[in-house]
Amino acid sequence: MANFQIDKTLISQIRDWIEASEEKALIAQMESLHYADIAEIIEQLTIEEATFVVKLIESEKSADALAEVDEDFRLQLLEQLSAKEIAAHVDELDTDDAADIILELPEIRQERVIEQISDSSHAEDIRELIQYAENTAGSLMAKELIKVDENLTVNKCLDEIRAQAEEVTRVHSIYVVDQHNVLLGRLSLKDLITAKNQSKVKNIYIPKVDFVTTEEPAEEVSKIMSKYDLEAIPVVDAEKKLQGRITIDDIVDFIKEEADKDYQLAAGISTDVEADDTIFELTKARLPWLFLGLLGGLGSVFILQDFESIMNLPELRNLFFYTPLIAAMAGNVGVQSSAIIVQGLANDVVKGSLLSRLMKEVGLSLINGFFLALMLIIFGRLMQQELILSLTIAGSMMGVIVISALIGTFVPIILDRRGIDPAIATGPFITTCNDIFGIFLFFYFAQIVLGF
Repeated sequence: MANFQIDKTLISQIRDWIEASEEKALIAQMESLHYADIAEIIEQLTIEEATFVVKLIESEKSADALAEVDEDFRLQLLEQLSAKEIAAHVDELDTDDAADIILELPEIRQERVIEQISDSSHAEDIRELIQYAENTAGSLMAKELIKVDENLTVNKCLDEIRAQAEEVTRVHSIYVVDQHNVLLGRLSLKDLITAKNQSKVKNIYIPKVDFVTTEEPAEEVSKIMSKYDLEAIPVVDAEKKLQGRITIDDIVDFIKEEADKDYQLAAGISTDVEADDTIFELTKARLPWLFLGLLGGLGSVFILQDFESIMNLPELRNLFFYTPLIAAMAGNVGVQSSAIIVQGLANDVVKGSLLSRLMKEVGLSLINGFFLALMLIIFGRLMQQELILSLTIAGSMMGVIVISALIGTFVPIILDRRGIDPAIATGPFITTCNDIFGIFLFFYFAQIVLGF
């Protein structure tokens, strides 16, 4: 399918139809579009215009579009809809998407909306899902799935699958349970259609099945699904009773959200914000890390003041001119090291002891530092700088590179072990620490070698 392009002309036409109350034209246009395209159009309208569109088009498509809309914009939209109207949309969604929307509402309104849902079974499933802690398997799962009892014949099993499939958007797997709803395994469609009609499910199902518990962290779920290339994974409770399933699209959404958060942490933004948020929200997210950078800069000032005497020595004055270079190298090396470790922790590929990881980083830093130091010595000779000064600066830089790499490796691993998001270590935190430490090491090493 060709990518549908939404341009200013289309948005202008839709606005004209809304203003003129041309409902037929508007409905015809929306019915021809995918719900994701409708969501994109809605986001470019005013709240009043978007509300008009959502109320006008048929509830199944508008519900899917509503689930795709940006969370902040959707919250404003929900405020324009009555509890009954929200319930009508939620009733059309899978339970996981429905629960996500319900959770965005104030607690008092959540119950009002759930009470208006016509399908009582759907309402109870949503009530159950909103009770799970955020970012757990229980909060990500959908209740819609296909399961069959192990004692059914193939004939009865097919009838059961047909009946359940009406409520399931996409069939990834057929799960087999016992009379107590305990997960036993999965059923291969090939085995099912090739088996004799009177064969029992318990004789043909596959007992090996990957699963997660409702309390499993979402991050662990994503690792399991990625490792085993799963399109869906069943979710069970502590007694291994089947509770729901998580599909790949839910995990992709989770991974994207986590990646956005980590990217913002790495950039020195402490909360989840977007470009169109208010100035106050953006300031609140950025200011703490900028303040940290200010403190780091002031720390560098005090360190430079301690070595102020160098300025009175013409033969050593050049050391000050290398300060930005040393600070930059310290920050860059630290960020490189921490970024690799953070990525490795996220992908669960950081193995072995901390000591072996640090020793590997030392070896890498010595190799990189040696070549960079050599370039610095050659530069010094070209600038007719004294050899002892060039060697001192090069040696100091090598030391700074090694220490910065160790800090960049050590800090995210320790943060991860303490249950703190290691992505913090790729932002201003690690850069500021390495800048201060790098400048101090540079002058301290130079002081020892040159004796000032």
